[in-house]
Amino acid sequence: MAVATLASRVAGFLRILVLAAALGLGGRLLDTYNLANTVPNAVYELIVGGTMASIVVPLLTRAALREPDGGVLYAQRLLSLIVYVLGAVTVLAVVAAPLLIDLYAPGFTPDQRDLAIVFSRFFLPQILFYGVSATTGAILNIRGRFATGAWAPLVNSVIVIAVGLVYLAIGGATGTGLTTGELLLLAVGTTAGVFAQALLVVWALRRSGFPIRLHLDPRGIAIRRIGKLGVWVLVAVVASQTLTAAATRAASWGGAGGITAFQNASAVYLVPFAVIAVSVMTAMLPRLSEYAARGEHQRVTVGLSRAVRTALVVMAPIAAAFVLLGPTVAVVLFDHGNSDPATVRVLGLVLTSFGLTLVPFTSYMILQRGLYALQDTRTSALITALVAAVGVAGCAVAGAVLPKRDIVIGIPVAYAVAYLAGLIVTALVLRRRLGHIDGWRLVRTHLRVLAATAAGAGCAGLVLWVTGPASWTGALLTLLGAVAAGGAGYLLAGRLMRLAELRHLLNTALPGLRTW
Repeated sequence: MAVATLASRVAGFLRILVLAAALGLGGRLLDTYNLANTVPNAVYELIVGGTMASIVVPLLTRAALREPDGGVLYAQRLLSLIVYVLGAVTVLAVVAAPLLIDLYAPGFTPDQRDLAIVFSRFFLPQILFYGVSATTGAILNIRGRFATGAWAPLVNSVIVIAVGLVYLAIGGATGTGLTTGELLLLAVGTTAGVFAQALLVVWALRRSGFPIRLHLDPRGIAIRRIGKLGVWVLVAVVASQTLTAAATRAASWGGAGGITAFQNASAVYLVPFAVIAVSVMTAMLPRLSEYAARGEHQRVTVGLSRAVRTALVVMAPIAAAFVLLGPTVAVVLFDHGNSDPATVRVLGLVLTSFGLTLVPFTSYMILQRGLYALQDTRTSALITALVAAVGVAGCAVAGAVLPKRDIVIGIPVAYAVAYLAGLIVTALVLRRRLGHIDGWRLVRTHLRVLAATAAGAGCAGLVLWVTGPASWTGALLTLLGAVAAGGAGYLLAGRLMRLAELRHLLNTALPGLRTW
């Protein structure tokens, strides 16, 4: 599963790079395509996505343990309900496509709006495919089969990468005036990737011996119970999607390339979080839940503190790298093909701003797992709503105050303020619930990490100052040199300050460094 997840994320990142080169980073076409392809994901998350892991999987597991048939009938009825609900939602979304586009991108030109509506009507059936893929994947998981679900997103990315390469090879347009063939290649090819992902998971479920059958009457799965359990999850999802919509709307006012600069920079900044922080959170949640169930709040506190400090020693230098090297990273990754150099520069500045968000966002997400372990979804949802409110207000201020081209740079700053507010409130709530949150140790570790990060940033900044602006090859060499110098400076400073969390990580990952 770990190998499959890493491969899928690498392929997903390559997909972003290929589409940027083929459709033209900074052009109106890529903004239009990305926005239209965002809508089905947002609608799916709003209807089903947020409840899948927190509600559907536990219910399927319970049915598999308690029902005489191993939960087969329950799973069939649940799959039927998902298909019927998402099928109806898909039809409604296709009809309402103009309203959805106007909601997310009021700053589009008339040509962009028209093309986005056409794209979205090809893309919106993905809502149903995502639902089928997630539900069948959950059924596979409770039957002890994990591999196919982990590999399936890779198929999606490979297909879309192929579409982007073909589009680049035929010299497709980078404006909104597409030929019928170019339009169909992008629209059908993109949705074909999601369909193939769903088809692979359904095939694997069928091959496992599970009888796939839709029931005309899906009742008998305690729909009311699912609704009650999902109320607070829905509140959190609505809040998150509201913030995403506000950020996208603000980015659309930034002119051509604004939405793409924001989304691509966001994708880059989320890579270390997904690889490192999510791994930490996945590993710690079962233990925290066990401690909380036993009333061992001291162990919950220790576990949360350790997770925050462990993630901090890795994420802080990465955040500093984004702040210092954001423009250089953008040139190396996106200055290819039909990309506009001016938009690449803006993307780099957006990535710099996102560097301010990485640490508070990571710590906030980790502490939220403490509330999950305590089974307090209500408080978690209310804090998520607070974060969304602060973020939406920040995006509105950015749109009203900043120059048009700088609006997209201000959005990550709004995110940073929002997640910092959420982090503080979550910490205060947990302190009241648990008695304490290991505050002094957290403060000491943050100060030491800050000092070590400053030392590493100084070394990286020296390399950046010596090399100066350069071509793509020069930017690559500068990036490699700055990362190497910054990493060495951070590790040396961490050793001098006896940064225990960094020592533990290195000793675990590299047993040969026991003398650290």
